[in-house]
Amino acid sequence: MEKRTIENDEISLKDLLKKIKEWYSYLLTQWKIIVLAGIIGATLGMLYSFTKKPIYTATLTFALEDEKSGGGLGGALGLASSFGIDVGGGGGSMFSGSNLTELFKSRSMVEQTLMTPVNVNGKVISLAEMYIQNNKWREAWNDNPKLKNIEFLPDVNRKYFTRVHDSILGTIYQNLSKSSLSVKQKDKEVAITSIDVVSNNELFSLYFCQALAKQVSKFYVDTKSKKARNNMKILEHQVDSVRAELNGAITGVAVANDNTFNLNPALNVRRAPSVRRQVDVQANTAILAELVKQSELAKVTLRKETPLIQVIDPPILPLKKEHFGKLKGLILGGFILGFLTVLFLIGKRLLKDLAA
Repeated sequence: MEKRTIENDEISLKDLLKKIKEWYSYLLTQWKIIVLAGIIGATLGMLYSFTKKPIYTATLTFALEDEKSGGGLGGALGLASSFGIDVGGGGGSMFSGSNLTELFKSRSMVEQTLMTPVNVNGKVISLAEMYIQNNKWREAWNDNPKLKNIEFLPDVNRKYFTRVHDSILGTIYQNLSKSSLSVKQKDKEVAITSIDVVSNNELFSLYFCQALAKQVSKFYVDTKSKKARNNMKILEHQVDSVRAELNGAITGVAVANDNTFNLNPALNVRRAPSVRRQVDVQANTAILAELVKQSELAKVTLRKETPLIQVIDPPILPLKKEHFGKLKGLILGGFILGFLTVLFLIGKRLLKDLAA
């Protein structure tokens, strides 16, 4: 049994080698077709390398420092809490970690960035208009009355946009988010994030990368410090109000004293308005002193609650360029079409053998 199995294995190996030799001989007889396909593929690959535009990548890296409030300030802000003011509160951690990464790719941030003004060939246009010109969309819009007069002027309020404007911005956002925009954090333990913007226009990659970082930084800082800023404004308003009351009370004391000048000491009732005004002055003075103290502490808290986004490596011209070279197109085109031709010939031969 073992001897017979070995013989069957040898026969199978011989048959396999024989089949390989037959297929090799068959492909040799078709060498003209394979070579012709390789030449055509190489030609197509070279033509593609001429028509394929180079890809430019703008990369910006930044570090995030977010100092939390707390410690000794918490006990020092008690009076503000008694007025219903939460001076020690911060902006929370809604944008910490991966949330900050997603913020860069959000539709709101991308569309606001697209309305940023840039100078192109001596003319100020928006990044959205620059994107449209780069992709030559307006040439296809000339025959469409709804799209022919559509413009994206820089820094225009979104409420003035029509449904067509929103649709075009949505399309641009989808294109950018799918293939052109990449945001990643190098390491979970390292608070350094990089933004990559890829396009076939070097200036668009540069401008969009810079504008997106600036837009997200402004939104992030404003949001994180919003509560502390509102609390500081409330305290400043109350300081102004109490100071106005104190000034009024001081004036009232002076008026009352003038009215009681050389008054008979036995007539104490006439002195009551002056005494009441003096009490108001003392009370408002104490309140004003505490509010001024809390207002200064609120300013310190605002500085602590305001995060710092520090750009480490901004994109610098010339940007990283990826070009589909002629040699690469020649080799890949010839190999791919030649390989597909070989598969076609093998499939054709197999079908012919099965039919027979």
